[in-house]
Amino acid sequence: MPPDSETSKMDNFSFYNPTRIEFGTGKERLIGEILAQHGIKKVLLAYGSDRIKGDGLFATVSASLGEQGIPFVECGGIVSNPLISKVRDAIALAREQGVDAILSVGGGSVLDSAKAIAAGSLYQGDVWDLFVGKGQIEAALPVFAILTLAATGSEMNSGAVVTNDDTKEKFAINSVHTFPRVSIVNPALMQTVSRDYLVYSAADIIAHSIEGYFTAKVQPTIQSRLVESVIATVLETTEQLLADPENYNARAEFAWAATLALNGLTYAGTSGFGYPNHMIEHALSALFNVPHGAGLSVVMPAWMKWYQGQNPAQFERFAQQLFGLNTAEEGIAALETWFDKIGTPTRLSQLGITEADLPAILENLKGNARWFGLAETYTQEVLASILRNAI
Repeated sequence: MPPDSETSKMDNFSFYNPTRIEFGTGKERLIGEILAQHGIKKVLLAYGSDRIKGDGLFATVSASLGEQGIPFVECGGIVSNPLISKVRDAIALAREQGVDAILSVGGGSVLDSAKAIAAGSLYQGDVWDLFVGKGQIEAALPVFAILTLAATGSEMNSGAVVTNDDTKEKFAINSVHTFPRVSIVNPALMQTVSRDYLVYSAADIIAHSIEGYFTAKVQPTIQSRLVESVIATVLETTEQLLADPENYNARAEFAWAATLALNGLTYAGTSGFGYPNHMIEHALSALFNVPHGAGLSVVMPAWMKWYQGQNPAQFERFAQQLFGLNTAEEGIAALETWFDKIGTPTRLSQLGITEADLPAILENLKGNARWFGLAETYTQEVLASILRNAI
């Protein structure tokens, strides 16, 4: 299908991504050497649960740092949908202990927290200022990462999303200073990820891919093809991993797809896009603490049904290229059916959210719509109609 003249244009762009990726088996053993190369003398080791102590990863990291004589300060207990209260505690610990870098060992929630800790440690005011535009990130401690879950793409971008536990706002920071210096991606470390989190991760990667794909005012064909290849890889490898969690090659392709979906490459040359699905989902996870990917798999089909008429050619392209179907409606239904098939939610009720909760969600979305710069398009009426598509 020939693209129309507008979507086949390519806008001017600057592409900059300073993160070095070390990909493959056993790479986590290099972490001490990597930190030494960067002149790091003492590091804050951020992680989530004690699972990394049970599976041997903590011991591997500890030994690698020890070989280089780099002491570390533990900062565990970071939760999924990470909280600003924990970030504040970690900043106090980082300052008190005089660390000069942050090492994240975990998934996106740990890494996003690590970036916020890194920026907040060198900011004089309260770290939440950086999320609401009251302060600017002028510098940050260097961030390093060992990934144990592929989903967010945080290993190769500058973004960090954190929830304010007091105000129930879920906002983000972005800065040239918060790109990880080095991220280690060993797919073998991800083999113990639960079935639920595998399918939620698949939804997250697809959401990162479709935001620009559907909403960009300028969307070059090459970028649409890049996005489609990422999504096709996720569709294929998710099913392979559900059948065989120890399939290393499928795990590796899934992990690289997650990185490619949000490291800036798929957005080069595009313009005029937004992140409406993330804007809506942030209200669900901020208020009800649902897993981010599970919230996205509910929001995406509901949003697509509302939005498709604004970009019909691209929705037809999506149906054709990814599912071999003809119409926008068929493509949306196919994605929703696939979500049902793999076992990630597609209805608010599956998240424990009822129609009685809609007013609270809509109230929370007022701030989100402003923060995302989408308030003009996503009025309360529009948002209510999208949410009702998910009931």
